[in-house]
Formats: sequence, structure tokens, C-alpha cells
Amino acid sequence: MSWMERVKFDERGLVPVVAQEADTGEVLMLAYANRDALARTAATGAAHYYSRSRGELWQKGSTSGNVQSVVDIRLDCDGDAVLYRVQQSGPACHTGARSCFAKKLQGSAWDVASDARHVLTRIEQVVRERDEQRPAGAYSTYLFERGIDKILKKVGEETTEVVIAAKNDDAAELRSETADLLFHLVVLLRDRRLPLSEVWNELDTRFSGREKRPHPE
Repeated sequence: MSWMERVKFDERGLVPVVAQEADTGEVLMLAYANRDALARTAATGAAHYYSRSRGELWQKGSTSGNVQSVVDIRLDCDGDAVLYRVQQSGPACHTGARSCFAKKLQGSAWDVASDARHVLTRIEQVVRERDEQRPAGAYSTYLFERGIDKILKKVGEETTEVVIAAKNDDAAELRSETADLLFHLVVLLRDRRLPLSEVWNELDTRFSGREKRPHPE
């Protein structure tokens, strides 16, 4: 049996597809795919879907530029739903929101949903764009143009500030200084061309039990 034969398409020849940010697990959108869309996605690594309203195949980002690079394709246990784990460029939603699931039920009304857990990935994307475009006046541009020594100096300074805030038992200061440190670490990783996803993978390996490492003293 081929991999395609394991997918249970409905009577219209469609299967629901959830797109999820591979690095963070954030759910981005829900769409549908037919056999052709799945085959093209698997062959090209670019997310393809089938439009029920237009009755045609479409590639995510072909007009907006907000492409989805597919890391892998997963099938649910019943075979009747598919997951695209992707690296999203720009917003996934046509409204300009990062995720199509941008509303949450708050009491008896829908309110704006936000999830701060994914903010580091969004910061990484902005920092990458700053590095590539070097807009005048941007702090990230200043750091990249000064080079690795300046970036390391800032990381060292912010690390010291975190230590001092913790020693002073000042929660507000500790929160603020930790945010500064994380930002500068993202800049450092970008300068060294090390994606955050590799750090997440390292942490996942350590805490999933796949690799036994001694705890640092």
C-alpha cells in the first residue's frame, strides 16, 4: 500500500489539513487537500491545498509571499486528517494575523487571542529580516554592523544584569533583564547562523530521554 492510499479522503476527494509551525507547535490554519495537493506538497516541500470555493489547487504564499516550507507531513491515527508541520514566512492568515485562530472565547464573546510562548520565534524572524535588510536606525542593524565582539559584550552585560536582579530579589527587574538577555541571545544566534530550532531540538533531546546527559554542577 502506498502512502497516499493510507489517507482517507471524503466523498469529495478531500482531507482536512492542519498547518502547524514546526519550531513552536503553534497552530496556523485549517484547509483542505486533494490527492494532487498532497502529492505536490510531498514532491516540492511547499504547502499546497485545494480550494473548495474556487475548485482549484493553490500553493500557500504564491501571491502574498507568505509561503509555508513543509518540514514534514503527518497522518492522524484514523487516517482522515493530515498535519503539515511548516516553517511559516510572514502571517498565515489572509487578515494579516500570524494564525487564523486569532480569536478566543472570553466569557460570552470572542476576544483577540495571543500566545506569548511563540514570541521568541517571531523575534527571530524580525532579527533575521533586520540582518538581511539592515534598515537605518534599527538597534539590530547597529549590533550586526558592530560585529560579534559588540554582540558578545551586550550578552555579557545583560547576563550580569540578570544575576544582579535575581540577587536583589526584584521580580520586575528580573523579568525585564531576562527579556533583554533573550533578545540579545537571539541576535547572537543569528550572527552565528544557528537557528533557534536547533536549540529547541537540543532541549527536546535532553528532556525527552533520548540522550542521557550529566546535570551541570
